[in-house]
Amino acid sequence: MELFSNSYFVLFLIIVIGFIIGRIKIKGISLDVSAVIFVALVFGHYGVEIPRDFQYLGLVLFIFTIGIQAGPSFFESFKMNGRELAILSTILIVSSGLIAFVIFYFFGIDKNLIIGLLNGALTSTPGLAAAIDATESPLASIGYGIGYPFGVIGVILFVSFLPRILKVNIKDEEKKYKEELSAGYPEIIKKHFIVENENVIGRTYGELNIRFMTKAVISRIMHNDIVIAPEPEIVFHKGDVVKAVGTSDALERVKLLIGSETRQEIPLDTNFDIRSILVTNKDVVKKTLGQLNILDTYHATITRIRRSGINISPSPSTKLQFGDKLIVVCHKTNMKHVSRIFGDDTSKLSNTDFLPIAVGIILGILVGKLSINFDSFSFSLGLTGGILLVALILGRTGKTGPIMWTMTGAANQLLRQFGLLFFLAAVGTSAGTSLVSTFQEFGLELFVYGILITLLPMIITTIVAKTFFKLNMLTLLGTLTGSMTSTPGLAAIDNMVDTDAPSVAYATVYPIAMVLLIIVVQILSLL
Repeated sequence: MELFSNSYFVLFLIIVIGFIIGRIKIKGISLDVSAVIFVALVFGHYGVEIPRDFQYLGLVLFIFTIGIQAGPSFFESFKMNGRELAILSTILIVSSGLIAFVIFYFFGIDKNLIIGLLNGALTSTPGLAAAIDATESPLASIGYGIGYPFGVIGVILFVSFLPRILKVNIKDEEKKYKEELSAGYPEIIKKHFIVENENVIGRTYGELNIRFMTKAVISRIMHNDIVIAPEPEIVFHKGDVVKAVGTSDALERVKLLIGSETRQEIPLDTNFDIRSILVTNKDVVKKTLGQLNILDTYHATITRIRRSGINISPSPSTKLQFGDKLIVVCHKTNMKHVSRIFGDDTSKLSNTDFLPIAVGIILGILVGKLSINFDSFSFSLGLTGGILLVALILGRTGKTGPIMWTMTGAANQLLRQFGLLFFLAAVGTSAGTSLVSTFQEFGLELFVYGILITLLPMIITTIVAKTFFKLNMLTLLGTLTGSMTSTPGLAAIDNMVDTDAPSVAYATVYPIAMVLLIIVVQILSLL
C-alpha cells in the first residue's frame, strides 16, 4: 500500500497499535508504552522503516527530560539513607554487567546482542538508547526485545514474593516507615500563647528575633482585643495573645520564651487576609525569604510552605522553588502586592519555555562529543551520556539568571513520552529486519540468559541488603525496582502498601541506576 511508504502515517499507526496492545492487562500485568517497540519490530520485519532522524529526535527529548526531572534527587540522594541505597543500586547494576560479560565471553554471544539483552532484562529504555548510540547495531534492539518480557514479569514476581520468602510483615514495615517519616518531617501545627515572661514584656517583635530563637513563625498578635500583624516595631504587653505556627518542639520553645499556652484563639480581623500563593515569578526562584524581606516591606508573614506534598516551616534562609505554595497572612491592602511578588499565576505552571530545552540539548550534544584519550582507546560520553549529564546538572541548578531549566511535571511527562514513542518506533522498525533470523539462532538461549540477568542481581542485592544494611522492607523493594528501572514493578508494590516508601527509594536510585547502566553499556561496547 502507498500509505505504508508514508513515514508519518506508519509512525503514528505503530504508536496507536502499541498503545492499544500496551493497555491490555493479563493478571494485572501489561507492557504499557513498551508495547510500541514490539509492534515496530513486526512492522520492520515486513520491510517498513522509520527514518533515523525520528529516532534521534526522540532520543534527545527522552533523555533530556529524564535528566531534568532526576537532577535534584540524583544529587540529593546521599542524604538520609541515600548512600546505602546508592551502594545497593551500584551492586545490582555492576553484577548485571558482570553476568552479561560472562555470557558474552564464555558463550560466544554477539556483543551488541548481549548489550541489548542486558538492557531488556533490566527493562531500561534509557539503557537501550545508550546501547543504540554506542553500538550503532540493530542487534541491541533485538536483544532488548528478547530480554524485556521476563524483565517486566520477573521483577513483579520477585518483589511480590520477597516479603513472604523473608517472612516479613508488610503492615509492620509500613508502621515503622511512618514513624521514621514523622521524625524526619514533623507536623506543622498552630497554638496560642499569653505573654507572661517579664523578659519579653516591653520589647519589640524585631528585638526578640523569635523566628531565630524558636524556629516558629508568629502569624498574629492580639492586644486589647485588637488583632495586629507581627510587624518589627510591635511591642509585646503583658496579657497579649500570640498565635504561633511551627513544629511541636518549636512551639515548646515559644512557650518558654513568651508564656503559657491558652485555649483562647485570635479571630481573623476583617482587615487581614490569609491566602495560599503560588511561586510562579522566575525572579524570586532560588532567592531566600530573608532577601525578599516581605515582613518589613509589606508586614506580611509566611506561616508555612508546601512543597512536593510536604509542609515546611519557613525561615529567612529558605530558598524558594518554582511551584511552592506559600500560606501568607497580611493586611488586605498589601496582599495584592505580595501576590504580585511571588507571581501566583496558575497558568504559568502549565506553560513551557522551549528555549532552555533547546539550549540544554545543544550543550549536551557538545559535551557528548568531548573525548578523553588513553593509550589504547578513547572514551566519550556520547550523545546519550552527554545530554543526560548536562540535564542532571541543569535540573539540579534549576535557574541561571532569567533562564528556568526546570519544567512542570505535566510538561516533562508529555515531552518525555513524545520522545520515547518516536524513539521506540524508529528503533523497532530498523531492528525488525533481522529479528526472525536472530531469534531462530539465539532465541531460547538468549531468553534463558535474560532470566539470569534479571534474577541473579536482585538476589545478590537482597542478600547484601539484609546482611549489611538495616533497611525497611518497603525501601528495599523500592530500591530493587528503581535499580531495575521497572515502573511496572513499582506499580505492583504500590498495590501492596499504603505509604510512599517504595516510591521515595525508587526516585532516589533510579537516576543512579540509569547513569551506572549507561557507563556499563559504554564499557561493554569498548570490549
